[in-house]
Amino acid sequence: MKIQPRRLLLLFLILLTAVVFLHLAVVWFGLEVPLPILAAARWMVITTILIYTIRKRSLTAWIMLSMLAGAEFGHDFQSVAIHLNLISKIFLNLIKTIIAPLLFGTLVVGIAGHSNLRQVGRMGWKSILYFEIISTVALFIGLAAINLSKAGVGVTVPQTMTQGTLPEVPKQTWEQIILHVFPENIAKSIAEGQVLQIVVFSILFGVAVAMVKEQYRIPMVRFAGSLSEVMFKFTNLIMYFAPMAVFAAIAYSVGHMGIGILINLGQLLATLYAALLVFLFFVLFPVMLILKIPVRPFLKAVSEPATLAFATTSSEAALPIAMENMERFGVPRKIVAFVIPTGYSFNLDGTTLYLAMASIFVAQIAGINLPFETQLLMMITLMLTSKGVAGVPRASLVILLGTATNFGLPVWPIFIILGIDELMDMARTAVNVIGNCLATVVIAKWEGEFKPTDH
Repeated sequence: MKIQPRRLLLLFLILLTAVVFLHLAVVWFGLEVPLPILAAARWMVITTILIYTIRKRSLTAWIMLSMLAGAEFGHDFQSVAIHLNLISKIFLNLIKTIIAPLLFGTLVVGIAGHSNLRQVGRMGWKSILYFEIISTVALFIGLAAINLSKAGVGVTVPQTMTQGTLPEVPKQTWEQIILHVFPENIAKSIAEGQVLQIVVFSILFGVAVAMVKEQYRIPMVRFAGSLSEVMFKFTNLIMYFAPMAVFAAIAYSVGHMGIGILINLGQLLATLYAALLVFLFFVLFPVMLILKIPVRPFLKAVSEPATLAFATTSSEAALPIAMENMERFGVPRKIVAFVIPTGYSFNLDGTTLYLAMASIFVAQIAGINLPFETQLLMMITLMLTSKGVAGVPRASLVILLGTATNFGLPVWPIFIILGIDELMDMARTAVNVIGNCLATVVIAKWEGEFKPTDH
């Protein structure tokens, strides 16, 4: 017997309401309910979502279900959940094998297939200009949010959270940063997952292919086109594994950190999520309205890569499906292949906003009152340094440590931020992906080549 969608929704709402009131009664009124009963009630709600997901047959729905089920599994079976990270790592490794050949194939076809080298230059400066404007706005939203919430003021910090060692990060000079953009060995760049270096190599290779005689150009363009098509199909195969990987990643995170970590740092986490929502609704959404970008189809196109990035805390995991969905949305492949990978290095809106917040939070929790002039100077510094660590491992940590040192701030508050960094990374990574997907549409509209498909 099939359950009607309306009845299924009604059943879900009834169960959800009952479970919420049951948990509130336990917390507020001290109602004694055995833990297995509370867990069983939560799993009943998840089961109704499972039934809906099976009927929906959507990757986004499966990923959302996996996130909820993974969080519950991590909470209920912590000893098992802390060993599930292997599954998500397998998924990420498979995704990383896609990125280099996919970028190479799409960029070579985009450049050499049309032989329009001037457009490559135009897309370059237009992308950088757009990236700079949007990420600067994100920076100041983060600054305003942390000054309004004062999340670090008056926080009682447990002694254990101020001890430990930070991961080692290499100091980067400007010469090293610039040098890091250009590959010395393309095989090494692929092995290390240096997206920007792969992009630079592929662009130069595409330009070279466009400049040779037709008898040499056509076979190479055909090869690159076939390679990109195969890699998109390869992506589709790997995505069947995505819900399982998401379940494992969330279960591991909850099992590894526990819920208790939110007590001391809940205000900082809430400030970040609220600031990111402000950025989405008051910056990216108006951009869509001004440029008359179809909102609902766009949201449908970015829902899968954004939820995948949120669950795995990895922009790389979402890159192939983001490229595929944006092309399906109506953005030409040559623009998608150029803008999204470049944006992964220069248009990290969520990360930029987070860095502004984290820098001021370090001062607040240490009891240091920074005047507005110093905060403004700090934002200008972040504006420059956040664009200059493309492809550097632990880029956010490099910038945060460097900013704290340059402005005479203590380093120990960064231990506290690292305690919930995974939860913060989920949101900022999802916003990074959404921002880069929107950037492809903006550049396509600017180039007059956006052709929205019927949805």
